[in-house]
Amino acid sequence: MVRIDSVGVSAVGLFDSVFDEEKADKQIELKPEEAFAAVALVAIAADGYLSDQEGRDMTNMLSRMHIFQSYSHDVMHRMFDKLLSMLKLQGPSTLIDLAKAQLPQDLRETAFAVATDLVLSDGTVTSQEQAFLDDLYRILEIPGDTALQIVKVMTIKNRG
Repeated sequence: MVRIDSVGVSAVGLFDSVFDEEKADKQIELKPEEAFAAVALVAIAADGYLSDQEGRDMTNMLSRMHIFQSYSHDVMHRMFDKLLSMLKLQGPSTLIDLAKAQLPQDLRETAFAVATDLVLSDGTVTSQEQAFLDDLYRILEIPGDTALQIVKVMTIKNRG
């Protein structure tokens, strides 16, 4: 956006650097557990819908995991509220990028497997969900053959 000012100096505003610094200061960092949950949340929202049942399925799946064993129902609920708010305000790409930055390397394949399981759990895969999984394995830097194995296994798991 080009600004027209009385001096005709530039296309950059005088205060842009101040406000950009404030935005950078407000950059939200996620804990590793939140990063993991963010991947799951974006997965269930990949088709453009987020049903109560999908939310319950995700909560149940994550609550059985070792990394969430110390999370009470209330703490889990607050975490998902925070992540859902971030998803609405910043969008899925930003949330996934934030998650990747804080997701330990040894949990990336697990996060991809959980995301794949959640996407496949309703028995159908939309083109948006398929595109999400295709992007996700690349973003998380998971080797293609490993991602393919995960998708195949989760497809078998969710057949019944």
